[in-house]
Amino acid sequence: MDIRIAAYGVIIEGGRILLAHWNEAGHTGWTLPGRGLEPGEDPADAARREILEETGHTAALRGLLGIDSHVVAPEDRIRGGATPLHSLRILYRADVTGGELRNELGGSTDEAAWFDLSEVAGIPHVELVDIGIGFATDTNTV
Repeated sequence: MDIRIAAYGVIIEGGRILLAHWNEAGHTGWTLPGRGLEPGEDPADAARREILEETGHTAALRGLLGIDSHVVAPEDRIRGGATPLHSLRILYRADVTGGELRNELGGSTDEAAWFDLSEVAGIPHVELVDIGIGFATDTNTV
């Protein structure tokens, strides 16, 4: 089994959430800003780096919200593979501290936008967005 560790920021301000539009290998949907760790990279550093790359904003992490563990069957892996992929997704509460909203160029995301929390159910998004909102609104998280 392969293992992939990724870090994401859940940025909710004034009833709105900051999302990045993932568009890779024929798959698409709105997601939390974040992605996989570089070799040896600290998860918090990865989350801050990805937030900046995907949205144009610098961010401060305000604590760990939770860790989501998800196993992807070999036939469902985007980049293929003969074995399952165990995906560990580390989610941090984050606040925007600077920068300007912009779209990523040349990456796996192609747009960044703020959405009212009430809009999220009506837009095409990945399950991780719902998990992040759930962690952020659950008073019993880490």
